[in-house]
Amino acid sequence: MSTKVSDHVLRRLREWGVEQVFGYPGDGINGLLAAWGRADDQPRFIQSRHEEMSAFQAVGYAKFSGRVGVCAATSGPGAIHLLNGLYDAKLDHVPVVAIVGQTHRTAMGGSYQQEVDLHTLFKDVASEFVETVTVPEQLPNVLDRAIRTAYGRRCPTAVIIPGDVQELDYSPPTHAFKMVPSSLDTSSYTTVPSDDALRRAADVLNAGDKVAILVGQGAAGARPEVERLAELLGAGVAKALLGKDALSDELPYVTGAIGLLGTRPSYELMRDCDTLLTIGSSFPYSQFMPEFGKARGVQIDIDPHMIGMRYPYEVNLVGDAKETLQRLLPLLDTDRGREWYDTICANVARWRDVMRRRAELSADPINPEWVARALDPLLPDDAIVTSDSGSTANWFARHLTMRPGMRASLSGTLATMGCGVPYAIGAKFAHPDRPVFALVGDGAMQMNGLAELITAAKYQDRWTDRRLVIGVWNNHDLNQVTWELRAMGGAPSFLPSQELPDVRYAAFARSLGLTGIRVEKPEDVEAGWRAGLEADGPAVVEFLTDPAVPPVPPHATWDQMEATAASILKGDADRGSVIRQGLKAKVQEFLPGREKRREER
Repeated sequence: MSTKVSDHVLRRLREWGVEQVFGYPGDGINGLLAAWGRADDQPRFIQSRHEEMSAFQAVGYAKFSGRVGVCAATSGPGAIHLLNGLYDAKLDHVPVVAIVGQTHRTAMGGSYQQEVDLHTLFKDVASEFVETVTVPEQLPNVLDRAIRTAYGRRCPTAVIIPGDVQELDYSPPTHAFKMVPSSLDTSSYTTVPSDDALRRAADVLNAGDKVAILVGQGAAGARPEVERLAELLGAGVAKALLGKDALSDELPYVTGAIGLLGTRPSYELMRDCDTLLTIGSSFPYSQFMPEFGKARGVQIDIDPHMIGMRYPYEVNLVGDAKETLQRLLPLLDTDRGREWYDTICANVARWRDVMRRRAELSADPINPEWVARALDPLLPDDAIVTSDSGSTANWFARHLTMRPGMRASLSGTLATMGCGVPYAIGAKFAHPDRPVFALVGDGAMQMNGLAELITAAKYQDRWTDRRLVIGVWNNHDLNQVTWELRAMGGAPSFLPSQELPDVRYAAFARSLGLTGIRVEKPEDVEAGWRAGLEADGPAVVEFLTDPAVPPVPPHATWDQMEATAASILKGDADRGSVIRQGLKAKVQEFLPGREKRREER
């Protein structure tokens, strides 16, 4: 039997070390599906409920494995559905390759069924590389470049293969004019800045008395170097959300997340520092960084395209974080005072105490902060945690303590809803021997999570550690937008847009043969998490939480940090107006909807 183009696609993926492809079938990739049958499902085809979920799963797989994620979809609607997940990969700098079908070449341009101009569709999201294979000899170069570009530029790429091309006999490019041969190997390489640039950066850092370090996901491979750097400089370290697992939160000088979902110590670190060093982060919100002109700045990033942004840095070092820091550390002075360092550590300790006390306050029926707080000590040392977008991201950012060996991520830049569960499934395929936790709001669960429970049930037997614990904050409200309406728009919750229908998430999980636990009282929260962790397979733990507990902004005062919606309703204006004066009235306007929901429960 001759080798078809589709056979060669799968063989080339195997040669690149691709172990699974996340996809959804359709006649636009029938040739590839037939090849999968001939290849004994190697690489494995992982079927999602929707192509967008396939892309998210590929992103989650790539984030937690360090390897390229591959997704596949049919032509037309299937290709369109991939876009949101691919944009998530683009904005978070994740290597993903999309393989999509197209109508037969003979029909292209004829307004044929499911014919979409895929080059136009993908030209932005896969701007680094998108190409259509029109003849077999073109294939190895196109596929190799797509994978190599995804790795090298940490981005999504796209390979389009018309249906009739998939079924052609494969023939490699020849040694001839206008043929483009290809090769597989990609040797490791390191980018480092010049010695002069390193000396200039050291001069800036040595001159500083109050040094702040901001790390992102690009610093994850340089953990020992960042720790040594912070100790030498007596610096505090704040983390962009994508860098949450880049450094242990148990270190006394790690101030936690930065930004709107960040911590008060991170806010004060940036407000009061005289020197800023950013490592592997493109954190976009300059208002949470030092005032312009107040602090000198140095940036380290491996991508020259992302260097010199967000802040007027004095020295921009293009290089790998680990290699650059190894060259920078010997140039730093070690003799500096400890007053700044002690202040940072004291602020971190105070923050942890405030967060503990906030989480322990009563709410109706369960404080959403307590749900995350109760999980924190139960997380295994090798846990992988995903968070969806929405108010759960606040509790993920502020209450979970990352320890060495733990991993965590979310949709950092696109901040798209509905990624938490498919991320977790991708993580399970990246590390089938590790427990995975997904933290999801009820809005995101209704958007994507419920359907992907079916995917988790389908593939749980492929995971050596079958624990996949999905925590659902069920408050019948699109809560993050509700608070944004109040904080930014000064408006009360608009119930027709914000109120969610009541869904029994735990019962739905049980209907699939999974573990489903519904927690209605605060005293049962810890037991609920434990039951999910002890389940032999995927589990949904549903918590009925209070929508009136506000995600307090990091620039609120320490006293305001301790306030809750309960204090607002009691009329404690000074402590309670954490969003703006007059919030009491706005919360009261929201109460009819809450009372209605309480009656329904």
